[in-house]
Amino acid sequence: MYEQVSHSLLNEILDSLTPELQRQDLRYFYTRLGANFYAIYSLFHHLYGQREDFREQIIHLVEVMGRRYVERSDELLQTDHAREKNHNWFLSQEWVAMALYADGFAANLPGSHLQGVKSHLAYLQELGVNMLHLMPMLKCPRGASDGGYAVSDFRAIDSRYGSMDDLGALAADLRRRQMLLVLDVVVNHTSNEHPWAERARQGEEKYQNYYYSFANRDLPDMFEETMPEIFPETSPGNFSWDEQMQRWVMTVFNRYQWDLNYSNPAVFIEMIDILLFWANRGADVLRLDAVAFLWKKIGTNCQNQREAHLLLQLMKDCCQVTAPGVLFIAEAIVAPSEIIKYFGEDAVIAKECEIAYNATFMALLWDAIATKNARLLNQGIRSLPNKLDRATWLNYVRCHDDIGLGFDDEDIRRVGYAPAAHRRFLIDYFTGQFDDSDARGQPFGQNKKTGDARISGSLASLVGLEAALERDDEAAIERSIKQILLLHGMILAFGGIPLLYYGDEIGTINDCSFLQDLEKANDNRWMHRPRIDWVKAEQRLRHGSVEQRLFDGLKHLIAVRKTIPAFADFNNRDLLQVENPHLFAFLRSHPERMNQLLLVVANFDAHPQYLNLDDLGLRGRFHFGQMQDLASGVSPALFKEQLVIPAFGFYWLSDQRPAGLI
Repeated sequence: MYEQVSHSLLNEILDSLTPELQRQDLRYFYTRLGANFYAIYSLFHHLYGQREDFREQIIHLVEVMGRRYVERSDELLQTDHAREKNHNWFLSQEWVAMALYADGFAANLPGSHLQGVKSHLAYLQELGVNMLHLMPMLKCPRGASDGGYAVSDFRAIDSRYGSMDDLGALAADLRRRQMLLVLDVVVNHTSNEHPWAERARQGEEKYQNYYYSFANRDLPDMFEETMPEIFPETSPGNFSWDEQMQRWVMTVFNRYQWDLNYSNPAVFIEMIDILLFWANRGADVLRLDAVAFLWKKIGTNCQNQREAHLLLQLMKDCCQVTAPGVLFIAEAIVAPSEIIKYFGEDAVIAKECEIAYNATFMALLWDAIATKNARLLNQGIRSLPNKLDRATWLNYVRCHDDIGLGFDDEDIRRVGYAPAAHRRFLIDYFTGQFDDSDARGQPFGQNKKTGDARISGSLASLVGLEAALERDDEAAIERSIKQILLLHGMILAFGGIPLLYYGDEIGTINDCSFLQDLEKANDNRWMHRPRIDWVKAEQRLRHGSVEQRLFDGLKHLIAVRKTIPAFADFNNRDLLQVENPHLFAFLRSHPERMNQLLLVVANFDAHPQYLNLDDLGLRGRFHFGQMQDLASGVSPALFKEQLVIPAFGFYWLSDQRPAGLI
């Protein structure tokens, strides 16, 4: 789109580029800049146009984008071109991700942690993983790191993990293996030991303006009137007094994490530079942490503000110019009606983040495990808004964080539960307080004022495998294994990129050694951030072991998933209404041949359940007489037009033959 003011400014900017940049081959950069500049200018002007230094700041922004483009390697430039031509590449069913802490995954392996990860890429490939998410590993203060999310240097690997050379070698090896690299960038805050914070403490007004800092409590008190507490137990309130600076600083998450002030364009430009820095280090995907909190406004809860979305749109437009092959993940664990907005609000194209965590689906799956029915799961999925065509979910069972119970109260009421009582039941169930529960979780983030809490614990311990192993109860062990495979069968089939969590593939239980570490003892999320026991992992090769049954079960499901075009994510999923409350059922269709269907059915009960096929209304569309379960390769049991689903079992049913070609 041609617009005189913005294009006149663009010409001025191009004329003012440094001689160093003008001597470079910037053809593709200029083409993309011209195509995106009106959007970049409009967003930047909306956010910062009232400032006297607006022109100076936008010129600086383009210079940063140009410098990072020049630094981009030929190999990465070729990847950019390929992905521009195949712009739906990330919607394929072939992508399967795993998130891991490098130091936990590479525990007791020779070399640095990053070298250890590199030496065990074959293990991930054996499982079928081809997207590796390295949890944050940038330089952080010891004892005040929040698991890597309190960054003191955005351009340095913490020496505890290795070096930039180690990361470069790992990224190169991943590319050779056609695996993707996902890296974290903490965009909402810094450590209070970051150089910007240190210079703010020394009285430099420039850097005090990088944060929300105030000389007295007047404005902080106004913010506090409407801001919730994120960690009421360990970090009550949203502001902390800094003695050296003699100012109050906004610290939404922890006292040692200072919130960045994005109403200052210098902060935005710094963070764009950092994002592009890591794109040039080989990141295929950048996970943007805590994006819901990017913009603060008095009189609001300071989450999900419109300006936060404009910032993300601007970040995406800038990245599209310099590194268009790089995707964004939105880490926004918010209500379904809000999370969908982080894809962007364009009718088709994701203008903010191409990928977002499907925390709603995750929490609903855990509800089904506890209740042994799928009533809230079915209701909650119906309330999940449709995503954009060129965006996708990251579906997961467990991750580094706690399990929140942020279900919509109205959905809970619709299925006959009282919201507060139901959440209390879930907390009791997963912490083992409920009589019929073998779960070994712990409450996290308890709010004594409201009674709210979240849940920590490993997948294996939450489904009862830890307790079953202690009792040497083979029947209970088998039930736990079935539940682990059931949960993964759902995230592999639902639509989006399945994200596995390291250790779950071999049934890693809670690790309570964190209690002996003073830096971690007050945060029980460390119980599910394990150090992989590679002797235990080798048990996956011993037939009949728990590790083998889990690893090979997941490996098989992943391999099958990759052969099924219907599992690509093109908004080709239809939830089915079923009478049996224990069942969850949906259709997946081939993205190009919509008459070719896959029927997914899951039973969350501890007993076999029956599905009346006539109730599905699929006669004439789906040939029930020749069904085959692609997950197992066998034909399921039918009894008088009823499909029998085993306890904690599931089917990926195709009516097409040969198996897997639908």
